[in-house]
Amino acid sequence: MTARELSGLTAFVTGSGRGLGRVMAERLAELGANVAIHDLDWTRPSQYGEFADLGESAKGLEKHGTRVTAVTGNIGDRDAIAEMKRKIEADLGDVHVLVNCAGGDIGAKGVKPNPNNALDIAYEDIRTLTENNLIGTMLVCQAFVPPMVKRGSGSVINIASAAAHIGCSPEVVYSTLKAAVVHYTRCLAKELIDDGVRVNAISPGATKTARFQASRVVDPARMDSSQKSLNRYAEAEEIAEAVAFLAGPRARFINGQVIRVDGGFTIFPG
Repeated sequence: MTARELSGLTAFVTGSGRGLGRVMAERLAELGANVAIHDLDWTRPSQYGEFADLGESAKGLEKHGTRVTAVTGNIGDRDAIAEMKRKIEADLGDVHVLVNCAGGDIGAKGVKPNPNNALDIAYEDIRTLTENNLIGTMLVCQAFVPPMVKRGSGSVINIASAAAHIGCSPEVVYSTLKAAVVHYTRCLAKELIDDGVRVNAISPGATKTARFQASRVVDPARMDSSQKSLNRYAEAEEIAEAVAFLAGPRARFINGQVIRVDGGFTIFPG
């Protein structure tokens, strides 16, 4: 059932020119989906040495035999989103699977905020984080979900974080916004419960992307994914597999839920 279960569908993954989003896009293409990938600008995938540019990132997906297009722009800008939508629909048709992956703990200067605690983080970083993680997710949904409602089918997968479920410091603003994404997911799922559109969220734990490894001091003991212990960093493919599950027919009765893919880092009831 899983071989090409997304054949004939179009998926749009924001923040997918590189990193975790790119691996998600690859998995959806493997399952037969036509895929639109996205980054802030054309050269951004080169920031941590993953791809020369967005074109190279997109071309790498063509091996799966599905159609691929690439779009750029700030998800906090409604005009930019409208242009993304126009190009995706022109190249691939209507979007059936929307993955809101763009975001991250990236402040106004394009790197992690410093300071990054509750009382000292700069106002400009608060605004940038809010736009990238919460407002952008809402605006992208406003643009791409109404056609799903009109058609009577679709799947929306919002990417939150394990940090959304526990008290965190530093990364306080980022964690708070990801908690808001979780609740927005529940609210949107409730709103669309009669419309054939499923809305769910995934909360990844710390994952071994290029940006993750370049932006912090990592624990060498948690880098080995071959070990028996789940007290380690995730492989990006492990997160992407959960996205693929929620995107497809095996999850047809799952709605308004949050899957914490973190090896048990946030074990608690509820």
